[in-house]
Amino acid sequence: MAAEVSGGELAKTSGISASMLSRIERGLVSPSVETLERLAQGLHVPTSRFFSDQARRTDFCHVRAGHGVLVDRIGAVADYRYELLGHLLSGNLFVEPYLVTLLPGADPYVTFQHPGLKFLYFLSGEVSYRYGGKSVAVGAGDSLLFDATALHGIEAIQTLPVSYLSVVFTLRE
Repeated sequence: MAAEVSGGELAKTSGISASMLSRIERGLVSPSVETLERLAQGLHVPTSRFFSDQARRTDFCHVRAGHGVLVDRIGAVADYRYELLGHLLSGNLFVEPYLVTLLPGADPYVTFQHPGLKFLYFLSGEVSYRYGGKSVAVGAGDSLLFDATALHGIEAIQTLPVSYLSVVFTLRE
């Protein structure tokens, strides 16, 4: 939560005059794009914040059990089934929640690598999971959270069936 700032402090940190800020607040002047950018910097928010209607934002996604969207991921490993569990269209954070199920014939794969943070929550099975130079034994109820830019993935499968929740968080461009 941001700290409160006075109009005078905002004007000073934004590099605009207090009188100009006052005219903008009262609707007497339409600020230029440059002025909006300065105000956004002074408030430490993206310029887009001035154009979004937070009260009317309606992004909400409900996916009933077993009704996620099956995704054919380009370059996906054979016999790794990805079921997309939701999506949101707005905001600066892109979130991809998947239910991943290893089908019969799935092989270990330790060279996943992509931008963002990844959270895994294992629902069933037991595997050895590799992250960079480290390998950990994980099973149902275990979770992992890591920077996904390092090589990662299932190194060995000990007990089937294997299923886990995979959530990738990245910033939108």
